[in-house]
Amino acid sequence: MNETPPLPPTPPSPPQPPEAGPPERSSSTFEDASSTALSEALRSSFRLLKVLMLGLVLLFLCSGMFVVEPNEVVVKLLFGKPVGVGKEQLLQPGWHWAWPYPINEKVRIRIGQSQTATSTTGWHASTPEMEAMNEEPMAYGYLRPEADGYTLTADGNIIHVRASMKYRITDPLQYAFGFAHVERILTNIVNNAIIYASARYTAEAALYRDKLAFRDTVIQRVAQLTEAANLGITLEPSDVETKTPIDVRGAFEDVNKAEQIRSTEISKALSYRDELVNRTLGQSNAIVNAGLVSSNQMVAAVAATAQVFKDQLPSYQADPHLFKERFLAARLQRVLTNANVKFTLPEGFQELRLQLSREPERAETTSTP
Repeated sequence: MNETPPLPPTPPSPPQPPEAGPPERSSSTFEDASSTALSEALRSSFRLLKVLMLGLVLLFLCSGMFVVEPNEVVVKLLFGKPVGVGKEQLLQPGWHWAWPYPINEKVRIRIGQSQTATSTTGWHASTPEMEAMNEEPMAYGYLRPEADGYTLTADGNIIHVRASMKYRITDPLQYAFGFAHVERILTNIVNNAIIYASARYTAEAALYRDKLAFRDTVIQRVAQLTEAANLGITLEPSDVETKTPIDVRGAFEDVNKAEQIRSTEISKALSYRDELVNRTLGQSNAIVNAGLVSSNQMVAAVAATAQVFKDQLPSYQADPHLFKERFLAARLQRVLTNANVKFTLPEGFQELRLQLSREPERAETTSTP
């Protein structure tokens, strides 16, 4: 082997001052270290970037998970169109997945709970605080059509009417996609029904006498128009409230009191009439029955007498003179039964003398010992 010749001795370096730093490295060594550090940093950055990208992808996929709550259904839209056919378009309660917006959209429809559409087109101005306290608006002495609502009745009066219609969604697809705002359409239908019913009832009927009939008319009108429009809902028992305007309530109450007094007096008169008619009928029936009893007794007595004469007719026909004598003797015996003094005159006797001063005969009394 060839031996490397020894290097010449390096001359001593000049003394360095104490504040001088370490000796500088060579440029090649510094470049190698920089490249190594940069490579390590780039590899770490790429690893971190991959992890972040994977996390973002997982987060993007997980963001499509959603839950359909009970009493609701969800319709999933793909670029604005429902996914599926028929009932498959309705996602039932549970976990489901969809692409995030704008690929997929989720339309939630509440079908299990009752919803309410309230019409106040004929109601006075009110606030939630007044409704909670059941307070009436103050009387101004004049109408305020810019603030209060009224309906016109068949007899030309004005009243307040408010209706709250409860309903459930039975056809979610028709409800959500057949119309833009079903709530507004139903509110307009209720307004129409209130005006329709008010125009067919008098104020007295709508407020007092036929409130139930007025309410039924409003509900039937709403049901008819809702079915014709096919809103995808089913109506439930609802409430219709009527009230007199505060400024004319006193006059309405006076009229109602007068009507109640009138009805009471008419009821009393009808009751007295019925009582009198029943009593008169009872008396007439008693008289008729008594007459029938008397007539029956008389007819029976006459028939019995006639039968007696018929039974004696053969004896009379056999010997009329003897029959007369016997008949006369029987009658005289009956007539003279209680007579104290009896005179028997022979046939053909012409004269009868009576002693008027004669002492009346006394009945013999038997003395008791």
